Amino acid sequence: MNGKNIGYKAHETAVIDEGCTIGAGTRIWHFCHIMPGCTIGENCNLGQNVVVSPEVILGNNVKVQNNVSIYTGVICEDDVFLGPSMVFTNIVNPRSAVVRKDKYVRTLVGRGATIGANATLVCGNDIGPWAFIGAGAVITKPVRPYALVVGNPARQVGWMSEYGHRLRFDRQGTAVCPESGGKYRLENEQVSKV
Repeated sequence: MNGKNIGYKAHETAVIDEGCTIGAGTRIWHFCHIMPGCTIGENCNLGQNVVVSPEVILGNNVKVQNNVSIYTGVICEDDVFLGPSMVFTNIVNPRSAVVRKDKYVRTLVGRGATIGANATLVCGNDIGPWAFIGAGAVITKPVRPYALVVGNPARQVGWMSEYGHRLRFDRQGTAVCPESGGKYRLENEQVSKV
């Protein structure tokens, strides 16, 4: 196992290619493959059978559950949660007989976002900070910060707090997270933390 940094832990079955960067405190579990040129931040957790492709960037404290492949073009900011078997894509129109390795599309997953189990993200559709993608959702358009989206194709059904609770806004456009007590404001179909 190789990697530029020390201070991370990797299971003996993990394959870590030369030329990747892995932050301190990161844990890499069974049967993972970390490819050259990717960057994994500090205190991340990569579950069993995760693949991180070249040029992928994972921020700090990113949690990747079992059976997730993160393809070239994906950037996850700090505190992102990727649920079991969720799917990224990086080509809009893949064909086996047509090589498009120079046409990878970027997808940005904003800070604190959650992507539920078995969700699929069509590449190029950015996920806003603190958004919450329900299990099995299929993302075919960008998702706003704090948005709660579900279904196939995914549609927005509400708003979520940074602690992962559904926000209920009063007539003045104010909501309070029941766990943290944090206050949120809804104006012009955009949510911000107060």
